Amino acid sequence: MLILGIDPGYAIVGWGVLEYQNNRFRTVDYGAITTPAGMDFPRRLEIIYREMEGILARYKVEAMSLEKLYFQSNKTTAIDVAQARGVILLAAQTAGVPVHEYTPMQVKQSVVGYGKAVKKQVQEMTRVLLHLESIPKPDDTADALALAICHAHSAGSLLSRLGQYR
Repeated sequence: MLILGIDPGYAIVGWGVLEYQNNRFRTVDYGAITTPAGMDFPRRLEIIYREMEGILARYKVEAMSLEKLYFQSNKTTAIDVAQARGVILLAAQTAGVPVHEYTPMQVKQSVVGYGKAVKKQVQEMTRVLLHLESIPKPDDTADALALAICHAHSAGSLLSRLGQYR
């Protein structure tokens, strides 16, 4: 299974593509879509959409794992992130890629085994699981890879359960 993990934002969108097969991970590629502060917001959304289209076309992923939007104290930031998520979802829909959403607690539980793990623990375990020399930067990229790991574990356990009933 080829999975695209996405940590949504409007200044930085972290992304990571993993292959998950036979309970093993292979890191295909990862990076970040960045938009400059001060740029017209609709233009920032266009950049995110176009770059997401390119990533989806390049890697032909089978699933997208996206962080669920959770309410932040800054309503303006939450609304802007929601708009960025919207163009990301549109790109996935247009490409025919199913989207699976996970809460931060689900990601922590899946990657570290503890739903209240701190960010550094999640990043280090992501590095270990993917056999990377260092934690990917920016943090949004490491978070995106953790989201892909979470989906692999979730989808893998679902597939295992379905296989038991055949």
